[in-house]
Amino acid sequence: AATKLASAEKLMYFCTDQLGLEQDFEQKQMPDGKLPVDGFLLCVDVSRGMNRNFDEQLKFVSNLYNQLAKTKKPAVVVLTKCDEGVERYIRDAHAFALGKKNLQVVETSARSNVNVDLAFGTLVQLVDKSRGKAKIIPYFEALKQQSQQIAAAKDKYEWLVSRIVKSHNEAWPNVSRKMQPAPEYQDYVYLEGTQKAKKLFLQHVQRLKQEHIERRRKAYLALLPQALDALVPDLDEIDHLSRAKAEKLLEAKPDFLKWFVVLEETPWDATGHVDDVDNERIPFDLLETPAAEQLYEAHLEKLRNERKRAEMRRAFRENLESSPFVTPGKPWEEARSFIMNEDFYLWLEESVYMDIYGKHQKQLIDKAKEDFQELLLEYSELFYELELDAKPSKEKMGVIQEVLGEEQRFKALQKLQAERDALILKHIHFVYHPTKETCPSCAACVDARVEQLLGSRFVRPAERHQKNPLPPDSSVDRINLVILGKDGLARELANEIRALCTSDDRYVIEGKMYELSLRPIEGNVRLPVNAFQTPTFRPHGCLCLYNSKESLSYVVESIEKSRESTVGRRDNHLAHLPLTLALVNKRGDASGETLQSLVQQGQQIASKLQCVFLEPSSAGTGYGRNINEKQIGQVLKGLLDSKRNLNLVGSTPGLKDAAATPAAAVTAAPDADLRIVMCLMCGDPVSAEEVLLPILQAPACRPSPGGGAGAV
Repeated sequence: AATKLASAEKLMYFCTDQLGLEQDFEQKQMPDGKLPVDGFLLCVDVSRGMNRNFDEQLKFVSNLYNQLAKTKKPAVVVLTKCDEGVERYIRDAHAFALGKKNLQVVETSARSNVNVDLAFGTLVQLVDKSRGKAKIIPYFEALKQQSQQIAAAKDKYEWLVSRIVKSHNEAWPNVSRKMQPAPEYQDYVYLEGTQKAKKLFLQHVQRLKQEHIERRRKAYLALLPQALDALVPDLDEIDHLSRAKAEKLLEAKPDFLKWFVVLEETPWDATGHVDDVDNERIPFDLLETPAAEQLYEAHLEKLRNERKRAEMRRAFRENLESSPFVTPGKPWEEARSFIMNEDFYLWLEESVYMDIYGKHQKQLIDKAKEDFQELLLEYSELFYELELDAKPSKEKMGVIQEVLGEEQRFKALQKLQAERDALILKHIHFVYHPTKETCPSCAACVDARVEQLLGSRFVRPAERHQKNPLPPDSSVDRINLVILGKDGLARELANEIRALCTSDDRYVIEGKMYELSLRPIEGNVRLPVNAFQTPTFRPHGCLCLYNSKESLSYVVESIEKSRESTVGRRDNHLAHLPLTLALVNKRGDASGETLQSLVQQGQQIASKLQCVFLEPSSAGTGYGRNINEKQIGQVLKGLLDSKRNLNLVGSTPGLKDAAATPAAAVTAAPDADLRIVMCLMCGDPVSAEEVLLPILQAPACRPSPGGGAGAV
């Protein structure tokens, strides 16, 4: 039935807290007369209000309920503002409801949106008994459930925002339109409202911006040490400057704008420079930050440490130069205790000092060798009375060492005896074969320098008009020799031959330099490690050594096995390999074999193998060598002849010319009007250029058409 209700203001609802602001809210007038009412929500404010007595409010509510009870309509007591509720007020309200025939009470908070729907649902159930009875949940339990629901919805909404929003430049209108169809967005907005959804979006965008700024900051700070190294690498320039003066110094550098950018607005992270990803230069105001100040101080400290380490290296070198304990060839382990102190260990690793020591030792050794070479030249009379093959006997070597032994330049190489002996042998080789290839000055040899000077000064007509020069044949100047022997014979002879070579394994034959490659073999030739031929070694001949019946048998078996391995192959180069069989000096005669019987056996085998046979060298001519130099030259010359016969060398236009050309004499052409003879000493402080250039720069000076490399 309709119930008559009256309102003084004729408004459906109003709030006393908003008196005077009615015009700001929607105005809904109550209809005149009677209107149907199904139930009542009797609201009780349980918060602590200003100038309000709760007991008076409860008395008013009690009177109001007495009037509503006359309508016989269901009513529900709703406790509002429970988020600010006073415990006594809530307890008194429940007692009031309990005394009014068990009125149902719902604790709510409109601000937190807790149990608001439950209040209306409870009244609807009382009106419509067919509906299930609503379960009334206390405020704090309902608040807990709602908080969990909101937290779950918030997590899903934040996940949605992070998936859609990747840039800090995104705007809310565009993003909200994208998210509207998503249930994660709808659920959160339903629970918390659009404003809170927008707030979370703005927080995410701000987080993205801070992450972007932090990445830029880290990139700038990583680049700053490089900028400081490039602009102010000198400690003296900045060591005593204040920060302000140091910054002015940086701005004055020519490359300043290559590393830094000065912004009109600061700080840099509040300007558009943050989004200028193409500009990697460092904002200059970043130097004012603590992190940049620490990097600047670290740069200063690094420069100071580098200076200290450089001082330690310099002091260590000076210590080496002044120490009498550091001599050529002395190992680091022996010298360390005399030259190291605690300061050295404090600033640098021992490996650094070892490297400096190694370089210093090289300088000492080079200087000692140079001085020793001068000593050998000064005592040239010691080397006049040698055998024809320029090899001193043991007795002669003893005399040489005895004469030189008292010289300090000889003693300087005391720890490098092997190298000292090699220098003596090379000097002897130079005395008897004085060419630019055997010159102790190597690249500084005057003959070689004259050829280089003339070659760079003039281009000969034949070279000028040759449009398609043939590529040089890499095999022309190379001899690959297999040395076959048992029980160390091959290795010993290989070492002896290498001692006769230059430092780069070159050997002089008939005045021409050849690259000599040796392959000593002492094992089973069927094994790959002992094969005559490898992918990188193609032999031109084989020198077979024996000093006993057993070693001769080994040679014969190895040759037969090697030849058998080439049967049926397209490349049967080894079947026709030139061979030389040599009987070397016996180190002992344990088997009782006589020298004559070994010679006869060797001659028989040489005849069978169709190869050259070399008898042992005479006593005293080899200085302990197995084969003397004359025999070695004979073997190598025979290989060259074999190579030419087999077309292994090939024909090059300049080969015969080179053999017939003087080494590097500076002479005039045969038909010249003026002939000049000069004598220049290798290693002389006055270079060949200083002597020859005044002549070569003359207009009439030109290369001789028929002369050699040194003829003009």
